[in-house]
Amino acid sequence: MAEQQQQQQQQEEEEEGMKSPDTPVPGGSPTGKALSLARLLQYECSRLLQLYMEQETFLSEQPPKGSRMVSLSPSAEQPDPEEAVRRLHAALRQCLGLLHSAIARAEEEWGSLEGDYETLRHTVRMRLEHLLHTTKNLLQTDDATLEVTPDIRCDEETDGGGGGAFQLKIWTHRVLLELVHWADHATQALHVLHTQREGTQDV
Repeated sequence: MAEQQQQQQQQEEEEEGMKSPDTPVPGGSPTGKALSLARLLQYECSRLLQLYMEQETFLSEQPPKGSRMVSLSPSAEQPDPEEAVRRLHAALRQCLGLLHSAIARAEEEWGSLEGDYETLRHTVRMRLEHLLHTTKNLLQTDDATLEVTPDIRCDEETDGGGGGAFQLKIWTHRVLLELVHWADHATQALHVLHTQREGTQDV
C-alpha cells in the first residue's frame, strides 16, 4: 500500500513539474526570483526524467524500489517558512551530489555523449547550483552561512556503485525521481516564504 502511494505521489509530482513555468512571480523580489527559479528547475527535472524514460523504455516496467535517497533529520515540530527553506537547501545539496555522481558514473560507463538528455542534464545541474546560491542569499545572516557545494555521500546507495550497466540505469532513474521530488518541494517551500515576506500569494 505504501509503495502504491509513493508511486502515485511520484506521478503527481512529475505531472505538476511538466507545467510550463513561463509566468514569473511579479515584482522581481528576491523570494519571487527564487520561486521562479525553482519552478523552472521543477519543469526541467520533470522533462529530464521524461527524456530518460523515453531513452530507457524498460523502466516503465521497473517500478522504483527502496526508500528516498535524500533524507533529512526529522523535525520536532512544524518548521517556520525560513527553517523549511533551510532544510530544503540541505536536501538540494544532496540532490546536487547525487546528480554529480550520476554524471560521473554515466561518463565512466558510456563515455561523454551528446544528446537532448545530456544537454538538459547539464542545464539542470547548473540550474540547481544557481538555486542553491539563491536560497543561500535569502537565508544568510551574520551568524550563519549556508554551504552550496554538492553533498556527496559515498556509499552504494548514493554513488551508483556496483551492479553493472543495468543497475546503473535503475539507480539513475531513482536519482531523477529524487530531483523531481525535491524540486517540487522547493517550489512549495519558496512559495510559502514568498507569501510571508511579500504579503501576497500572487504567483
